[in-house]
Amino acid sequence: MPKHGTEGNSESGKGNGKGEGGKEGKELYVCGLDAAVDVVGGKWKPMILWALYAGRTLRFGELRRHITGISEKVLIQQLRELESDGIVHREVYREVPPKVEYSLTALGLSLNEALIPLGVWGDEHMEQLVANRECKKEGTAA
Repeated sequence: MPKHGTEGNSESGKGNGKGEGGKEGKELYVCGLDAAVDVVGGKWKPMILWALYAGRTLRFGELRRHITGISEKVLIQQLRELESDGIVHREVYREVPPKVEYSLTALGLSLNEALIPLGVWGDEHMEQLVANRECKKEGTAA
């Protein structure tokens, strides 16, 4: 779905809603689905949201342990993007050693609620999806 104003937005390099030279551009999204996919797009953001479900508050290390396979660098990057989108709240405690906790904002909680049916769909169709991928690798029909 094409963007207006900031062409070529990607998960790691979101635009600021302004056109060339910092001048106000047109709308960043063409529809609600475009906006939602931009916020949760990618492999890790839905996993971060799921780890923070139901009002859970987790420290960085706890969050990383909940998401198998994510690197520290990528987790930091994804958390920063979710925080800038208003989905995740980052609380820094001024103590030694520093303590940082992450939780979902009200916007993040509502986004998680919207993702639940998608997770249910994935659970219901997971076996078929895996079989389709295996058939594609083998060059046969499912």
